[in-house]
Amino acid sequence: MTEEYFDILDEKGNKTGKKKLRSEVHRDGDWHKAVYVWIVNPKGQILMQLRHPQKDLDPNMWDAAVAGHNIAGSDSLDTAVKEVKEEIGLTIDKNDLEYLFSHTGSTARNNGEFINNSFYDYYLLVKDIDVNKLKLQEEEVTTVKFIEISELERVLAENDEKYVIHSYSYPKIIKILKERFQK
Repeated sequence: MTEEYFDILDEKGNKTGKKKLRSEVHRDGDWHKAVYVWIVNPKGQILMQLRHPQKDLDPNMWDAAVAGHNIAGSDSLDTAVKEVKEEIGLTIDKNDLEYLFSHTGSTARNNGEFINNSFYDYYLLVKDIDVNKLKLQEEEVTTVKFIEISELERVLAENDEKYVIHSYSYPKIIKILKERFQK
């Protein structure tokens, strides 16, 4: 797999005109752009992925169905469509996605060797999906499953070690999904 280049951003999210390899961005802690796509079926169940055991961050943990970094020259919406196709084999259109919110995140992991300073854009895809028909990207995703909104609430409340806990976005996602699917 060829390593990708990312656009380098300043602390306000503006492109600097510089590009660097993914490994260099995370080594140096450069600001960059990433997306999350939360996929929900019409019943309000949330699609989650089990991250591959060889991932450099959070291996063997459950996370949002699709996530990825913007490669140099791409925008978040293009990245979201591309990542949905790559990670779970589902072809969608930009119009299928609903922008939810954005936020910044800064973490250092693996004893400071992996520094992730990202501007995240969150999207929602509501679609009836048969998980058995998805084509999972072998080096990224081990399996997928649907969970109830109440399960995501439990994961957050208990800080479940089997899940990647996004303490900023989970409460917002839960609130949005409850408003839409639990009337």
